[in-house]
Amino acid sequence: MTVAQGSTVKGGTRWKRFATVVVPASFIAGAIVFGQATGAIAASFNVSGSQFKVSADRLEGTGFVQYGGFATEKGGDPRNPADPKNHAVAVSGIAKAKLFNLCQSVKVPNLPVTMVIHAGKDPKAPAEATDLLIDLTSLKGDATFDNIQIGIDASDLSKGGVNAKGLQGSFAQQADGVVITGLKQVAWSTTAGTFKLTGLDLSLSTGPNAEECF
Repeated sequence: MTVAQGSTVKGGTRWKRFATVVVPASFIAGAIVFGQATGAIAASFNVSGSQFKVSADRLEGTGFVQYGGFATEKGGDPRNPADPKNHAVAVSGIAKAKLFNLCQSVKVPNLPVTMVIHAGKDPKAPAEATDLLIDLTSLKGDATFDNIQIGIDASDLSKGGVNAKGLQGSFAQQADGVVITGLKQVAWSTTAGTFKLTGLDLSLSTGPNAEECF
């Protein structure tokens, strides 16, 4: 995992770029899918065929973990890693999160329409989530981690909240906390124990220049 230029991981490590979170090479697709089939990796619902974008001026998280997994579309075979409806993802788990000036956008398939949600625009009233799990394919921003552990066994993760664990023998990382500024991510799914969207504003944007978060 890399971190954006100028950001630091407390403990003395400085990283040059936090461009895109990817599943490390040590994740073997067949093993991950087998783990899903046997319950070792949570796959709580089938994802749609559309990814969505999320941005925030700042994310403040308490309890952070990250490991590899798969998001499976309806009709896909989670036991078959070659199925095109299985998508490799980096799973990010945060026990408690605050998101300042949150935006989420998703394009409606086959239509020039985008659904856009804004929340937490007031700096004194950010959006808040607990037991947050995100199946993402890219993540950009400037990140600082507190007391990070890189290379921990995914089955031993303990800081990311309920169900935030991966397959035994798989690479993972965790930290006491994380702050990401200029957050931009693309994801297949998000789940949370609670999600408080302060100042919720949902709208539809149409046309060739329909609004997106980024």
